[in-house]
Amino acid sequence: MLIRIHPDNPQPRQVKQVAALLENDGVIIYPTDTVYGLGCSIFSKKAMKRITQIKQVNPKKPLTIICTNTSHIQEYAQGIPNDVFKMMRRLLPGPYTFIFKASRIIPKIMLTPRSTVGIRWPDHPIAQSIVETLGHPILSSSLRLSEDELYDDPSELHDHYENQVDAVVDGGVIYAGNSTIIDFSEGDPEIVRRGKGAVDWLKSA
Repeated sequence: MLIRIHPDNPQPRQVKQVAALLENDGVIIYPTDTVYGLGCSIFSKKAMKRITQIKQVNPKKPLTIICTNTSHIQEYAQGIPNDVFKMMRRLLPGPYTFIFKASRIIPKIMLTPRSTVGIRWPDHPIAQSIVETLGHPILSSSLRLSEDELYDDPSELHDHYENQVDAVVDGGVIYAGNSTIIDFSEGDPEIVRRGKGAVDWLKSA
């Protein structure tokens, strides 16, 4: 199923349709400010297992959740230093993935051996509207054509994954690129991957 949603002004009816799929163990493909990714409710074990099967990855590989406000971040991550949190409030929404220790509310199936979680708050109206309508974060995992190439066209995604997901959300062609990943789970920040997000602010963090 292909669901077209306006990238700047998401239509509530279509967004509710997508949220309803997620509430019923659905798996979707949807756009963010960096990539098109696989998504599902973080409270659906069935959907999470489907995502690991679609991507053919180890279930214990680190996964990311999509948030839409600072309350989500505080609820699903723990041990965030005050200065880091203040910096995040200035940077987000944006093309970053921040890794922290996971709070107890994170389902165990999502936890890595280090009990960490990746936090994303993408600067994209569609992703934000879906999470806000659903009422809680969604799990997210990026999709790649190859090791060095990301999907940017929803029509290609629909052709490739139509029979594996419940819906492809068409938000138009995007300028795909990786998010910048910064790990704060062990104290001092570690840049895991450089992407769209700048890192010069880390000098003052």
